[in-house]
Amino acid sequence: MTPDALVGPSPGGRVAVLTSGGLDSAILVADFLGRGQVVQPIYVRFGLSWEEAEEAHLRRFLDTLTSAGIRPLVTLDYPMADVYGAHWSVSAQGIPGAHSPDDAVYLPGRNLLLFAKSCVWCALHDYPAIAVGTLKGNPFDDSSRDFFNSFASLVDVAMDYPISIVAPFSDFTKADVLGLGRGLELQHTFSCIDPKAGDHCGQCNKCAERRRAFAALAIADVTRYAQP
Repeated sequence: MTPDALVGPSPGGRVAVLTSGGLDSAILVADFLGRGQVVQPIYVRFGLSWEEAEEAHLRRFLDTLTSAGIRPLVTLDYPMADVYGAHWSVSAQGIPGAHSPDDAVYLPGRNLLLFAKSCVWCALHDYPAIAVGTLKGNPFDDSSRDFFNSFASLVDVAMDYPISIVAPFSDFTKADVLGLGRGLELQHTFSCIDPKAGDHCGQCNKCAERRRAFAALAIADVTRYAQP
């Protein structure tokens, strides 16, 4: 099972990838590189409690990719503490645990915010497509195809620049995506929302999701968890 080639003439198509440092977006970067694309990873800092550890892991992972198509990481700052206030993503209090439902980790306006700044950057730097690692079963309305198409239309009006927002993994489960990532140095990816001394906590919603994906494919999980 592999995603369709969705972006530009290959080889040499240009695509920006919103990278969080997690399994999905990291593997998406590598997959596009394997298809001969020029890939621009973008990381947006909101001032959330886990971002320091997340960005450090992301940089280590990107350093393992040797393709000539990879471009240096672009970081964009979009601080949200004044809007989010005491939300758990900023305060690190009440972090959704391993047995919480998927919608417990929703961040208000997350994709609206991600695309707002990154699409402007793409228009100014002539990247006609931006990709996200959205998976099958994502429960949030701002990860729907309707939302992506509507936002792309808005960018075209606002910036006079046609841009495509693509989600090549939208029919994939996390285990499906992990299967594509066999052979990558996935120990440098990061999926935790409550890091401990820069490592995965092992007890949050996202750590549990990560563990399940490795277990489903019987792939050795060499992630460093504070709580085994």
